[in-house]
Amino acid sequence: MYTRITRSGGRSYLQIVEGFRSDAGVRQRVVANLGRLDQLDGKKLDPLIHGLQRALGRVPVSAPVPEYDTALAFGDVYALNALWSSLGFGDAIKRALRSSRRAFDAEALVRAMVFNRLCAPESKLGCLDWLETVAIPGMPEAVTHDQLLRTMDALMDHAEAVQERVAAQLRPMLDQQLSVVFYDLTSIRIHGEGEVANDVRAFGMNKETGGIERQFVLGVVQSAEGLPLMHTVHAGNVSETKTLQSMLTSVLQRFPIERVIVVADRGLLSLENVAELTALATAPRASCNSSWQCRHGAIGSWAAPWMH
Repeated sequence: MYTRITRSGGRSYLQIVEGFRSDAGVRQRVVANLGRLDQLDGKKLDPLIHGLQRALGRVPVSAPVPEYDTALAFGDVYALNALWSSLGFGDAIKRALRSSRRAFDAEALVRAMVFNRLCAPESKLGCLDWLETVAIPGMPEAVTHDQLLRTMDALMDHAEAVQERVAAQLRPMLDQQLSVVFYDLTSIRIHGEGEVANDVRAFGMNKETGGIERQFVLGVVQSAEGLPLMHTVHAGNVSETKTLQSMLTSVLQRFPIERVIVVADRGLLSLENVAELTALATAPRASCNSSWQCRHGAIGSWAAPWMH
């Protein structure tokens, strides 16, 4: 026996049909009409199903069908959270951003945006959607777009304090003699025409397109082992050679080093920069006693070094 749906007058009916063999061949006959299909539901059919199961010695399944929710991702953000804590970044940023005027945890939101940038880079609105799919320890239950923007404002207002405290966490990971510093810049294109006071978005030569674009310039400083030390942000129309001296001054102020070798291309180590670096190296500094070695030329094709 089996069930069959028949249609008549625009309606569908559920029937139990039995097939049998006769002298005329295989035939079917209707054993029971169960009614119109659109009027049947589980409450009417469940007793019949359970009765048939009992007749066959089967135990009816009365437990509700389980429903499953999507699990939150945990592995990558848990590893990042453990690394963040072990490096001391959480406590350092909390101290730098301490304020009695904010009712939310700014450090947690900084952590959320950093982890989002590492795992699934998105905009601030995209970060909110991503937070609903992950389980980050110590993260507030409800995060708003306004809170993310206010956190970015707090970072801008306390940028020097944040960088100083982060540098303090990095110092134990560096040799006392930081011998090689790598420094490079890239240009970041900006879409939009809005302007604000002291805007770093300016028109300059873009490295990606090779044309004039509205942009800002991002610089990154790292050790020879690949450990990032700091970053710099400059106006989009700045000349690369104008950024080197301020970068090295900041490195010397934040890291107690004895000797620095600057590795850069000809675009950064102009003759003017070499003269400025000479003056910087010979100037008295209370925080360190650094010796300098500047190599001028393209990497892999060095000219004779200047010793300062």
